[in-house]
Amino acid sequence: MTRILIVVSPARFMRWQQRLRERLAKRWPDAEIAFRFDLQADDEPASITQLLTLERLILRRDRPALCDRLPAPPHPGDDGDADIIIDLTGKTDVTRAARALRPLYDGFDTDQAAVDAILSGAAPTLAVEDAVAGGIVAEGLPSFECEPFLTNCLDAVYSRISFLIEQAIAHPGPSTPRHSSIQRRPPTQFRYFAKSIARHAASAVFHLCCHSPHWRVGWRYNDGPGALETGTLAGPAWTPLYDSGMGFAADPFPIEWRGSMGVFFESMDYRSGKGSIRFQPFGPNGPTGEAVTALSEPWHLSYPFLIEEGGVLYMVPEASASGAVTLYRCVRFPDRWEPVARLLDTIEAADATIFQHGGRYWMTSVVRDGYGGYSDTLAIHHASSLFGPWRPHALSPVLIDSRFARPAGAVVTTSHGLYRPAQDCAKGYGKALSIMRIDRLDPETFQQSPVSRMAPGAPWPGGRLHTLNRFGRLECIDGAILAPKSLPLRRLVRRRIDDRVPSVGLAGK
Repeated sequence: MTRILIVVSPARFMRWQQRLRERLAKRWPDAEIAFRFDLQADDEPASITQLLTLERLILRRDRPALCDRLPAPPHPGDDGDADIIIDLTGKTDVTRAARALRPLYDGFDTDQAAVDAILSGAAPTLAVEDAVAGGIVAEGLPSFECEPFLTNCLDAVYSRISFLIEQAIAHPGPSTPRHSSIQRRPPTQFRYFAKSIARHAASAVFHLCCHSPHWRVGWRYNDGPGALETGTLAGPAWTPLYDSGMGFAADPFPIEWRGSMGVFFESMDYRSGKGSIRFQPFGPNGPTGEAVTALSEPWHLSYPFLIEEGGVLYMVPEASASGAVTLYRCVRFPDRWEPVARLLDTIEAADATIFQHGGRYWMTSVVRDGYGGYSDTLAIHHASSLFGPWRPHALSPVLIDSRFARPAGAVVTTSHGLYRPAQDCAKGYGKALSIMRIDRLDPETFQQSPVSRMAPGAPWPGGRLHTLNRFGRLECIDGAILAPKSLPLRRLVRRRIDDRVPSVGLAGK
């Protein structure tokens, strides 16, 4: 029987450590997993405890946080030998274990370095070190898609370091040298809290005046190489879809089906706050007629991924709020769809993207465990049939990296290999888009490497870019622009965007 010993400080026993033990016990039910409380371990600086308490009081946060303190037992717990020691104090003697795993934050063995990074306005690099063998066996970069407060950011850090510890136990990667530590000079806790409150207030005022984010879909007919091949948005001009101002459009998936061309996309209604899937018909010269509702559910829908199988068209929309990944069959194109299979169940998965490779079906998505953002943890599932059963990849989650994890469109097969668009969220959700080449993929292995990176600019003004898809000549992207709720101000902003790029006309003014 495998014995896993988790060493913690009784003065710093937190919810995430308890959840780590529960996760390990669920994954390895036959293992013996115990805590040992190191009475000599350091306590958290009082200033940090005060800041977390202040955030909870001022912001009235009742939701449990991973950094919440839990009462530790009065006794030190298990002190025997172990097959694996997980040292969460950074100070434990690990010589009595075959393996000893130690989390690192910006290269330091204490999570105070993570706090320093957050106070400095950065996401810390995370790693797991094998303290016996030496070297890094798992690493990642979390995303902070949350309000700018220490509690939320620590939730993301502790959630993702738990993923990495699991990964290091199950499938340690090749050991790499320990990185140089990153020294941060954070502001005082009071200054950080004041800035966070100011940003929170500014965001509230901004949302009173503007729709944020306001995504729009861009399209073009392109007879030559597209953005995926060239790594740039240059070329034929992009034209936005009609925009009524009552909602936004994002996640475009173009398709030609039985003689009908058009684009499926997420349509977010500002009044209801819920997304549905709409379809915009296209003709030889662009959009024709009004967009129609293709699919709506009681929960939010987005990212209408399309796949053809056996002469039938299917859709796998993002519906993480439903707790499942559901396959819909097209009954009548484009506006009647029926659910035919739950491909994954009891999972928080976003932007499921399916493709075929090596005689199998593969699904990439980003997942979370109730904490942190949706843009840093890449999961892969595979199956022999589109309808399943779908099994997790041996390494899943295969990647924790806000730069290269989240799917941003269909995987494309070329003569040079497999290419997947991925969102780059290192500087914020959907800020840029990377093209990744899948170098190796089988049930036990996944490797990818970046090929190019694209961000909004002269060919496509705005503040964000996070989807790229093409079908035949029709190529689509999306992006976000400033959208005041006042119609006169909205028209003024759009005219200024038009002036920057005269060749790009804005519909729906």
